[in-house]
Amino acid sequence: MKSGYVSIVGRPNVGKSTLLNSILETKLAITSNKAGTTRNIIQGVYEDETSQVVFVDTPGIHKPINKLGNILNKKAYSTSENVDLILFVVDVEAGIGKGDLFVLEKIKEEKLPIILVLNKVDRIPKDKLLEIIMKYKDLYDFSEIFPISALKNDNVTALIQTIKNYLPNEGKIFEDETFTNISTNFYISEVIREKVLRKTRQEVPHSVTCLVEKKIEEKDKVIIQAVIIVDRESIKKIIVGKHANMLKSIGIDARHDLEEYFSKKVYLDLFVKVIENWREKEKYLKELGLGDINE
Repeated sequence: MKSGYVSIVGRPNVGKSTLLNSILETKLAITSNKAGTTRNIIQGVYEDETSQVVFVDTPGIHKPINKLGNILNKKAYSTSENVDLILFVVDVEAGIGKGDLFVLEKIKEEKLPIILVLNKVDRIPKDKLLEIIMKYKDLYDFSEIFPISALKNDNVTALIQTIKNYLPNEGKIFEDETFTNISTNFYISEVIREKVLRKTRQEVPHSVTCLVEKKIEEKDKVIIQAVIIVDRESIKKIIVGKHANMLKSIGIDARHDLEEYFSKKVYLDLFVKVIENWREKEKYLKELGLGDINE
C-alpha cells in the first residue's frame, strides 16, 4: 500500500484549509477570507483501497510582524521536515506576489518533490491559465503543476491520484478509523473562532483565541461552555455587539456546525474575556489547566 506524509504550504489565504477539507470530503480545518485563519498544525488522513495519505495543513507562511506571526511561521516550517511531498498552494486570481516567492525560497531548501497547486482557477478566464502556468514554470522546476478549484472540488481527485506517485510502498501509517490528530475540544474552539472571523470580517484580528472551558457529553445532548479571548475592550464590544446580538449570532452558527459534528443537540454558552498581554493570557490558561495552543 502507498503511504506517506504530504505537507500543504503557501502564503496566507490561498485556500490550503479548503483544499484539505475537499480532499477529506469533510470539514476538518476552519476557513475564512481573513489571512492567518489556520494557526495550528492539523493532520487529516485520506485512505482508499491502495493508499493512506497523511495531509498536514499549516498556517500560512508570511513575514512576521509580531510574536504570533513568528510562532505561526515556525509551525509551518516544521511540517516540511520528514514529509514525502510538498503541495505548494498559490492563488491564481491574486497572481504571483512577494509572499509566494518568500514561501518558495523556504521550501526549496528541503530538497523534496514539490507539486505546484494553482488554486481558484474558477475565478480566472480559461485562456489566461496557460500564461499563468508558464510564469510559475520559470520560477522553479516543479515536479508537477496542477490547476484546481478546492472550493468547487474541481480536479482534486486527479490531484490525489498524482500525489500517490510520489509516495513509498510502506503500508499503513495509522490504524483504520484514524482520521485526524486534533482533539474534540480543539475542533470546537476552532469552529467558534471561524464564526467570529467570518461574522466580524476585518474588524477583529486573527489572533483572537477560543477555548473550551467545560464540555459535558450526554446520551442525547452536549453542553459546552467556551470563552473567546481578545486583547482589547474595543474588540470585545465588536464581538458582543449591540444587545449581545453578534455573540448570539456567532453562537447560533457555531452550534449548527457542532450539532452536525456530534449528531445530537448542542447547548453552547459563550462569553468574551479581555486579556491584554501574552503573560496574563498564559497565566489564565494555566489556571484552567490548559496549555497555550499557540506554543
